[in-house]
Amino acid sequence: MSTTPYPPAKPPEAAIHNSGPKWLRPVQDYLGEFVYGGIDGSVTTFAVVAGAAGGGLSAQVVLILGFANLIADGFAMSVGSYLSAKSQQDNFSMHERTEYWEVDHLPERERQEVREIMQAKGFKGELLEKVVDVLTADRDRWVDVMMKEELGMIRETKSPFAIGGVTFASFIAVGLVPLLTYVLDFSKLGLQADPFWLAAFLTGLAFLGIGYLKSYVTQTSRWRAMLETLLLGGAAATLAYFVGALLERWLGG
Repeated sequence: MSTTPYPPAKPPEAAIHNSGPKWLRPVQDYLGEFVYGGIDGSVTTFAVVAGAAGGGLSAQVVLILGFANLIADGFAMSVGSYLSAKSQQDNFSMHERTEYWEVDHLPERERQEVREIMQAKGFKGELLEKVVDVLTADRDRWVDVMMKEELGMIRETKSPFAIGGVTFASFIAVGLVPLLTYVLDFSKLGLQADPFWLAAFLTGLAFLGIGYLKSYVTQTSRWRAMLETLLLGGAAATLAYFVGALLERWLGG
């Protein structure tokens, strides 16, 4: 069976495990989901806050818009992550069933495909035939070789439900940061600083923190990942702020 290889959706988990600090190891299996959920949560929620602040809206309105975005967007992203992981697993299972059928019903053709794969790796002559015999002696091993070498597919061992749950939790946890100062301001707890600029400062720290974690997922420079996240998040918020200000001026007469 020949088809276009199905690329893995994320970087190899082993790369994260081998590079991360010890304190990250308990959560490293789902670090990618945590990072991307946190980035999306902080960027989109702060953009909503910035747009509302640019439009001169009250703390009450900022909280309504911010929390509505936080819950709805976070849920939508977690559902998308769940469905993506579930679809990947279903796709793997479908191709695996096909390979089992071909191994059972078209063994000579499948042996020839294994032979061609091993030839491409440099095996020749008697050694090639021995390798083919060993790989095809066990049905499960045979199918595993075809899945990895022919189709480029690796089984996803993480739970789709856990992937969606971690994405949602991260989106909420990090996305809540831009709203904290408005919660304090609305609660009349004597907040002295401007809530928007204090939110901007705290969100900037969140951008740097999530960018630091991102560097372990993308295997890039720590400072590069941190500054990239900070600049992109800041750019989105700046754009939202000026759009809010322009709309307020236009609609407010």
